[in-house]
Amino acid sequence: MTTNAAHLIGYARVSTDDQEAQLQLDALTEAGCARIFTDKASGKNTDRPELTAALDYLRPGDTLCVWKLDRFARSLIDLVNMVDALAERGIGFKVLTGALASIDPNTPDGRLMLQVVGAMAEFERSLIKDRTRAGLDAARAQGRTGGRPAVMDADKLAAAKARRAKGESVTAIAKALGVSRATLYRALADGE
Repeated sequence: MTTNAAHLIGYARVSTDDQEAQLQLDALTEAGCARIFTDKASGKNTDRPELTAALDYLRPGDTLCVWKLDRFARSLIDLVNMVDALAERGIGFKVLTGALASIDPNTPDGRLMLQVVGAMAEFERSLIKDRTRAGLDAARAQGRTGGRPAVMDADKLAAAKARRAKGESVTAIAKALGVSRATLYRALADGE
């Protein structure tokens, strides 16, 4: 698939309101993008309305163009999935600068490179999961558990039950014990 300037659609993203998208917009315009969609959202944010709009706008034969990979995908696995979804729709993908800029994922060689990178990312992710699981198992074996400490111990629960039996309101009991009403309701329900 060729990247005809009339069919280039640009996508730019800046992480915060303090950042400017002008550098990306200039590069995308210079590359010949007919239309550019811009989000102001953290890379961790999955709600990127302009990316959704760009993906809806693209038609078979078009090419989505981004300034750098990190402006488009949150992870390598995310990148591979998104590029695959574009390819299934007959849409190309082009990166202007940085990693994979010299690789055309629309060619067999480029697809191979993208799949190798994706496989490495998936492998790394599974290693991280395995190390995390092993660490948690080791901590459990030593008697340590993760998470926040419970705010309702046996003494507080006993006091709450006694006060409740006397007819005191949940709000008053929660305030006296220094816990939220939701915590108190949960503890009373679990303790019965």
